Amino acid sequence: MRVLAIDVGDRRVGVAISDPLGHWARPLTVIVRKSKERDYEAIAGLVREHEADLVIVGHPLELSGEVGPQARRVERYAAGLAAHLPVPVMLWDERLSTAEAERILHESGETSRQYRGRLDAVAAAVILQSYLNAVEERERSVGQ
Repeated sequence: MRVLAIDVGDRRVGVAISDPLGHWARPLTVIVRKSKERDYEAIAGLVREHEADLVIVGHPLELSGEVGPQARRVERYAAGLAAHLPVPVMLWDERLSTAEAERILHESGETSRQYRGRLDAVAAAVILQSYLNAVEERERSVGQ
């Protein structure tokens, strides 16, 4: 099962894709936001191009787990996106994904100026890898 993940920001949407077997996530691209309709069209194109079976949308819950204003905006965005896609759209907790992406890029030796354009795609990959790991863990526990 191929999974596409997105990290919705105010200016950009980071996109990541899984390998065909659904084990590993990799950053794919960053979409510069112009309008929701254009975002949805671009994401639908990526779903078709990569033959994705599912789209994961990072859900920016508060650290306490509460749904705040940003999470509500992303929920509305995900609902609109779902109406434009032939595959399911699912929210996935993304708390601290950007911080983790920054850590990964910083450890690669790059400065924040060098990785600024890729940060959102790496954050989407962090979100996607979290989802893939949870699915694998659930399958492993069911198989025991």
